[in-house]
Amino acid sequence: MAAEANKGAFVAIAAYATLWAGATGYLLITDGDWSTGVFVLAIFGLIFSALAWGLTRGAAALAIAVERPAREGCAVLLYLAFYAVAFLGFGMTAAREAVPEGREQEALVMALKLTVHVAAPALLLVLLGARISPIIQAGLSGRKFMRTFIVLGAAILAVLCVISPSLRNIAATNASAATLAWAAPATFFWVAIEAGLNEEFLFRGVVQTRLTAWFKSPWFGVVATSIIFGLVHAPGLYLRGGPGEHGWSEDPLQVAAYTIAVLSPVSLLFGLIYARTKSLLLVVLLHAMVDVLPSMAEFIRIWA
Repeated sequence: MAAEANKGAFVAIAAYATLWAGATGYLLITDGDWSTGVFVLAIFGLIFSALAWGLTRGAAALAIAVERPAREGCAVLLYLAFYAVAFLGFGMTAAREAVPEGREQEALVMALKLTVHVAAPALLLVLLGARISPIIQAGLSGRKFMRTFIVLGAAILAVLCVISPSLRNIAATNASAATLAWAAPATFFWVAIEAGLNEEFLFRGVVQTRLTAWFKSPWFGVVATSIIFGLVHAPGLYLRGGPGEHGWSEDPLQVAAYTIAVLSPVSLLFGLIYARTKSLLLVVLLHAMVDVLPSMAEFIRIWA
């Protein structure tokens, strides 16, 4: 069994590396942004994933049972196709055009995201006869929760402080110390729901668990979900983007290659953590760590 598991891991990792390299190579030969993908893979796909592997060593997480993996997997993939085009491609644009920019728009977008990322997929699983409780485990005990959250969360924040303009953008808001004192935790709470809960429930709790059970391989589940995570963002970027936006191009293949090269390594990290801990709360909070600093200046502008 161990040899078979190792072989499955090698095949999954080799397949991912080949696809990622192909996407990055296509960006290179078509003058796309290939360097961002290399950087993101190095930091999130390799360094942070290795750190997460060590931090979660010894985590006692049982496999999540899926009674009808092929049926549920097909249904989930069909839902993702609808989600990628109808919501990310057109729905988000319609929502932002329907309500002026500001608090009302943010509240509308949050409600829509909760509907399509959490409520609708949960309803789909219930209709298929699946249980929701196994995929929403907090995993506070026996999963190496606190050490993984503290160490990896601190590492993520430290890297973002160095490589992103987040701190400069926050300083440019001229927010007072009192404002920052409430805006920092409020931003974290907001992005933990808007980005963390929404995306991790759908992609980790729903998609990864079905693909893992369907193909009887946690490695396949992590890798396939990461590729899908990147690709489903391609229609939205292509249809709603424009000149000057990172990753956008008139060439749809270049947009798809960008989403694989840049977005899939981040999903790889969260997929690995979820596979080893089965803690949805942990990946939700770590996802928020990735987004909190880049989102804080905009949060202050809208809500302060």
